[in-house]
Amino acid sequence: FLIFFKALMFANNCDSPLVSMLPDASFQSSSQSSSSSAPYFAKLNRRDGSGGWTPLLTDREPWFQLDLRDRMEVTAVATQGRYDSSDWVSSYLLLYSDTGRAWKQYRHEDGRFAGNVNSEAVVQHKLSHSVRTRFLRFIPLDWNPSGWLGLRVEVYGCSYKSYVADFDGRSSLLYRFNQKSMSTVKDVISLRFKSRQAEGVLLHGEGQRGDYITLELHRAKLALYLNLGEKFSSSRVAVTLGSLLDDQHWHSVLIERFNRQVNLTVDSHTQHFRTKGEGDSLEVDYELSFGGIPLPGKPGTFLRKNFHGCIENLYYNGINIIDLAKRRKPQIYSVGNVTFSCSEPQLVACTFLSSSSSFLSLPAAASAMGGFSVRFQFRTWNPDGLLLSTRLQRGRIGPAGGRGAQPEMTLDMLFKDSFYASLFTITVCFLLISTIFSGHKVNDGLWHSVSLDTRNLQITLTLDNEPASTIELGEQLDAEDIIYFGGCPSSAVPSYCKNPTLAFQGCMRLISINSQPMSLSHVQQGMLGNYNELQFDTCGIHDRCLPNLCEHGGQCSQSWSSFYCDCSGTGYSGATCHNSIYEPSCEAYKLTGSSSGYYSIDPDGSGPLGPAQVYCNMTEERVWTVVTHNSTAPVRVRGSSPQKPHVMKFNYSASAEQLRAVITGSEQCQQEVVYSCRKSRLFNTWDGTPLSWWLDGGGERRTYWGGFLPGVQQCSCSLEENCMDMNYFCNCDSDANKWANDTGVLAYKDHLPVSQIVIGDTNRTGSEAVYQIGPLRCYGDKSIWNAASFYQESSYLHFPTLQAELGSDISFYFKTSVPSGVFLENLGLKDFIRVELSSPSVVTFSFDVGNGPVVLAVKSHVPLNDRQWHYVRAERNVKEASLQVDQLPLRFLEAPADGHLRLRLNSQLFVGGTASRQRGFLGCIRTLTINGVTFDLEERAKVTPGVSSGCPGYCSGSSSLCHNRGRCIEKSSGYVCDCTQSAYGGPACKEEVSVSFDRESSVTYTFQEPFSVMQNRSSQASSVSRESSRFREDMAFSFLTSQSPAMLLTVSTFSQQYIAVILARNGSLQIWYRLQMDRNSDVFSPSLSSLADGRLHRIRMHREGKDDTDLRYSLSSDAELISIKSLTLGKVTGVDGFDEEVRQAGSRGFVGCLSSVQFNHVAPLKAALLNRGSSLVSVRGQLVESNCGVLADSKTSETVDRGKEPLRNASQSNSAVIGGVVTAVVFITVCVLAVVTRFLYQHRQAQRNASIKEKEHRHNMETAYRAELHLHNPVRDNMKEYYI
Repeated sequence: FLIFFKALMFANNCDSPLVSMLPDASFQSSSQSSSSSAPYFAKLNRRDGSGGWTPLLTDREPWFQLDLRDRMEVTAVATQGRYDSSDWVSSYLLLYSDTGRAWKQYRHEDGRFAGNVNSEAVVQHKLSHSVRTRFLRFIPLDWNPSGWLGLRVEVYGCSYKSYVADFDGRSSLLYRFNQKSMSTVKDVISLRFKSRQAEGVLLHGEGQRGDYITLELHRAKLALYLNLGEKFSSSRVAVTLGSLLDDQHWHSVLIERFNRQVNLTVDSHTQHFRTKGEGDSLEVDYELSFGGIPLPGKPGTFLRKNFHGCIENLYYNGINIIDLAKRRKPQIYSVGNVTFSCSEPQLVACTFLSSSSSFLSLPAAASAMGGFSVRFQFRTWNPDGLLLSTRLQRGRIGPAGGRGAQPEMTLDMLFKDSFYASLFTITVCFLLISTIFSGHKVNDGLWHSVSLDTRNLQITLTLDNEPASTIELGEQLDAEDIIYFGGCPSSAVPSYCKNPTLAFQGCMRLISINSQPMSLSHVQQGMLGNYNELQFDTCGIHDRCLPNLCEHGGQCSQSWSSFYCDCSGTGYSGATCHNSIYEPSCEAYKLTGSSSGYYSIDPDGSGPLGPAQVYCNMTEERVWTVVTHNSTAPVRVRGSSPQKPHVMKFNYSASAEQLRAVITGSEQCQQEVVYSCRKSRLFNTWDGTPLSWWLDGGGERRTYWGGFLPGVQQCSCSLEENCMDMNYFCNCDSDANKWANDTGVLAYKDHLPVSQIVIGDTNRTGSEAVYQIGPLRCYGDKSIWNAASFYQESSYLHFPTLQAELGSDISFYFKTSVPSGVFLENLGLKDFIRVELSSPSVVTFSFDVGNGPVVLAVKSHVPLNDRQWHYVRAERNVKEASLQVDQLPLRFLEAPADGHLRLRLNSQLFVGGTASRQRGFLGCIRTLTINGVTFDLEERAKVTPGVSSGCPGYCSGSSSLCHNRGRCIEKSSGYVCDCTQSAYGGPACKEEVSVSFDRESSVTYTFQEPFSVMQNRSSQASSVSRESSRFREDMAFSFLTSQSPAMLLTVSTFSQQYIAVILARNGSLQIWYRLQMDRNSDVFSPSLSSLADGRLHRIRMHREGKDDTDLRYSLSSDAELISIKSLTLGKVTGVDGFDEEVRQAGSRGFVGCLSSVQFNHVAPLKAALLNRGSSLVSVRGQLVESNCGVLADSKTSETVDRGKEPLRNASQSNSAVIGGVVTAVVFITVCVLAVVTRFLYQHRQAQRNASIKEKEHRHNMETAYRAELHLHNPVRDNMKEYYI
């Protein structure tokens, strides 16, 4: 059906020129510089007059307009400059209208059309979706800076046939069926409409069995209710699409249904969904109604407001409903007054374009009753603004009705968005005298009516249809001369009118003062009032949340000029919720210093899959990813047969797509199948048909059993040649009346995991089976060390074109010894994207989406061509671009508000070089990931000259040489581990750094000095409203104590915010967040049991936006820690702003052991030990370096070993046996002593060598750590810098 309609749409070549034959009267303009540059000279390629249209130099809002004489379908436009001149338009807006009064902007790609670069070349734009219109208006935005504005145009299209019906809000058309009911399995309904109201039914039909279909306007959006066979219930869920559909302009609708699959298209946006109900057909009784429901209260109806507007070209399954109605066919019954021409109301609006300088001033007409009244309608997205301001003349009404002069006063009407609704305030001379809470938000893009009346010695304020708010006055208030709408002039006159933080930005219409309508046309023509930064005859509101550019389920909200994404609860962060807050694998978690436990991993990063919870088992040799399912216990099976088999489906803690991503990205995966049987066969049948089998991850039947190779009906005992009966390939196939075992491990990755098991031979006497399917277990992350080495400057790897129109993130590691080179590049006709090492210490990220080249650069204080691994992450989306290098401050740049959005590329993606084969990269690149997809550099390198797979060096393998965030550094003959960023020490960053505290002990690490806070406060304040999901806190530490209450850790800011981790009086762990002064602190208790038990406990916390993971708590605020001041371990005194319970814990301090404390990229405990004289570290009280963390681990191990002691009451052997045992023990002891003596000698020699090496290593690392402290950046913890 969709193909059929598209074929109809493009069957005729709708590209004929429409302007060349128009009469002169069809051309209009805002002005003309001379009679020879009149608008009718602006025909493409014509040289009449002065060769085109040119407005007056004084025309501050030039426009050029065409009247096509009838509604036409327009498919393309073309422009040209004025002939043989330096006058042309370089960019413009295109508006269209049916009446020439109410206009709408055509949104071409990102809004504006690219114009000309000289006077003769023709620039043509084919419209992505055609428009049916009579009037077109060109609004020049930019022109030749060395000349002036000149224009010649052509419009292409064809005639348009329209069948129109006009509904007045009380009428409808009924299409009656030939039989009692109509049952259809597929439907196609298409129509176009334009509406005067935000509510109204367009289509309704229902059946007695509960089927219904309703298409309605609700809050200016289109809602489709569709049910097939489900009985009526109190709740109905609509599929909603579109926005701002009450703008009095045409909108197209297409509904396509086949069985329960439905496509709903509104204008250019389509939503696919599956309808409710169990049936496949839509059964409607008697009739379908269009334009409304004729009988309110009819069973099954749920909206009573009829449609008020026009509908054209209404087709129901190929039937032209309006044509039948117009010809008065008996199938159509008309209710109320339906006419067949579209009436055009003159609801002309104006748009306030600027939030700082727009205003409209109108004279206050005299009122015979005294006082004044104002009425108008407005719509906006902004949360607050000034609607009205005027100077008041205050006079007391005397006994004779006279009025005495009084001091002047001002009246301001403002609105401000609150959490649930909008707040309207009336202020007289800075004194708040009236407040109204609307029942809903008014910054929802809908039209809202406001009425203000100061007559009858009272002020009355009315919003929409809500009850009026009235304040009694003791005197009459009159508007003196002028009323300002939407803002105030920037000049000092009038002095009483002052803009608040934001003036009004939105649309207004239907303005009346003292019951006299104000003509906006007269204002535009200079005949009435004054204005600035206004656009007339159109409401320029635009829904920036349609389509929703927030990814991964982020909630979109908007202002007039931008949109914002709330990423709370999504597991993602960033301006568009693009970046996963979770690591992609267990291997990645281990590299950050994490230990075994449950974690959320996001196997495709910023891709569409989302996070999944797994268990990460981090052993010394390998890191296992364990994915559990719903049936891990043994299952006993009896009574199953091939005809009625036992079936068990396994539901995993991850989706099928997530499982496939985990398996694909792992080096090896396996799943144990424990199977025991008695008189229950697997494959032993006369025709070889299997009696039991399992389904793989893709749902395919697999008949090989645990431990054997795919494709063969055998078990592991056959592979090992130890089956009970060698005539069979499985132990169970011997069919013995005793228990047999065919346990094995499935390890063929492409077939994992087991999704279902089927057992079919346990229905005979004494027959039974027991099975247990283990979790999916995988190890290794193939992406982390997937690397390629580039050793020729002209070499590169090429991949398919980068799919990055609206956004992309690129991350990788590199190491090199050369001063510059291009990491990757992708080109388009004009657009491009590139990441490169531009100098030995600078990485640049550059791109162009049509707004001009953008360059972000990060400069390192140390060279980056040091043959060590460095991390780069570049991201570009419709909101901003950012660049991160290692742990250096993040550079980011906001995108222009109304610039081009789409990055259009068409060449291949070049990695390690460029298309020109110049400035290529020499060195290694690994872990290249783009939009969550890891590129296989090794495979591509195998077939590419000048590039080899892998990367040489000790630090280039998958083995974890340096642990707990330690950085591996290549040396000429080996490697060393840089533990600067780690809370651990030792040669491999594995040794606990522990300190014993007493009650008076404390360690304070200072992040920022007060003067640096003052310098950065303005930029930080401006960033908070833009981006609340970029920040994070990541902290980890171990502790051992028997004291409660106790203060473990506090983080405080200069703005009185804090985070505190304490032990409460009962020993339970409490985490306190105080992020906003006007709200109570958030308190979480992850463990209710006492942790003051003398045992070592490991704590790790991570916050992204409002979410505190891993146990997932949601905060009441997503505020950022602004200007972090310090982090304190142990006792805290004299701190204002702390909650009482936190203050008490702080005064008690901490008695016990703290170990391996990490806060973001700072290790304060380690800094205190190595840098006691540093100004950044302050130590109070007794502080003793300890090995309590290691001792606690050893105690734990000892406790476990004691559980293996033999029973005390075991029976004793006779004396002869004891004598033999003693003799044997003496002999063995002598042998062991000899072996141990030799071992101790070798061990002592090795220990002496290791001790010397470790002392040298520790000295080097301590020196590096001290250097790091001296280079400490005051904004390092924030890691953000803003460039406008």
